[in-house]
Amino acid sequence: MKCPYCGYEESKVIDSRPTDEGERIRRRRECIGCHKRFTTYEIIESLPVIVIKKDKSRETFDRNKLINGMLKAAEGCQISVDTIERAADRIETSLQNSLDREVTSMKIGELVMDELKNIDEVAYVRFASVYRQFRDINTFMEELSKILNDKNKK
Repeated sequence: MKCPYCGYEESKVIDSRPTDEGERIRRRRECIGCHKRFTTYEIIESLPVIVIKKDKSRETFDRNKLINGMLKAAEGCQISVDTIERAADRIETSLQNSLDREVTSMKIGELVMDELKNIDEVAYVRFASVYRQFRDINTFMEELSKILNDKNKK
């Protein structure tokens, strides 16, 4: 770590502590050359996930879009924003942990539906109706039947 005062390239760590809920580490350092102290922050570098959309265009994964879509499906339901954010965390972690740096929007949609199915059935059906583009009442009823069958198996 290069000293911001004298440019010397060696320093020693005086103190370390986590910040931002463990997302970063704050390090207090002392320059070996001039003995002045300075602070550095260490963060985990994550590679961006690229989303391949239905029209084959590509864009960087956007957590806010994910949360907004889930919130829209959950309107009027008794689901806290915290619950939605935890579900988004699980989805994002799943994407980051996969070896694929590119993922289809369909895969993300399936992950969202899996999460919503466990949180709230109404939010799940709302999301599925848009995501799967239900064309008529029959396809809608088929999805509802699947939910009822799954519920009866439990």
